[in-house]
Amino acid sequence: MTFTETLLPGVYIIDVEPRADDRGLFARTYCEDEFGARGLCVNWVQCNVSFNTRAGTLRGMHWQAEPHGEAKLVRCTAGAAFDVVADARPGSPTYRKWVSVELTAANRRAVYIPAGFAHGFQALADGTELFYHMSSRYVPEAATGARWDDPALGITWPECGARVIAPRDLSFPDLPL
Repeated sequence: MTFTETLLPGVYIIDVEPRADDRGLFARTYCEDEFGARGLCVNWVQCNVSFNTRAGTLRGMHWQAEPHGEAKLVRCTAGAAFDVVADARPGSPTYRKWVSVELTAANRRAVYIPAGFAHGFQALADGTELFYHMSSRYVPEAATGARWDDPALGITWPECGARVIAPRDLSFPDLPL
């Protein structure tokens, strides 16, 4: 695996190194030693899947508040997604900064998101599915978020015919100044 740290400290884009032959390919997508050597989570307690019927579906920006903060390892298993991570930690030098990566079933990339960072994505294809490893169990009272179109974040989402956004995601506030 190749780990590329982004401009947000602790956020990594992870590319697999496939071994291919006439049968297809094989690649590691997780290694406790390689994650641990970088100080990343190695104890995943929950896995989730997000299936999105239509291109233009936008989910985010989500995270769990402390003391239930969660690291995430997110990979696209079908379709394609424009994936976004934003620093939601007040006082951080990169607060309200964001990075994006295109995750597709074909590129097999993953993104590692530390606790305290908001996460969201927009499906770029019908039938897009994302698979999540989570470092903490879901705690409904700790679930929070920021608006997907918060002007202070200024995320440049891909143009699409029509976005599908849940009422809950539309009701999130902007990140505090």
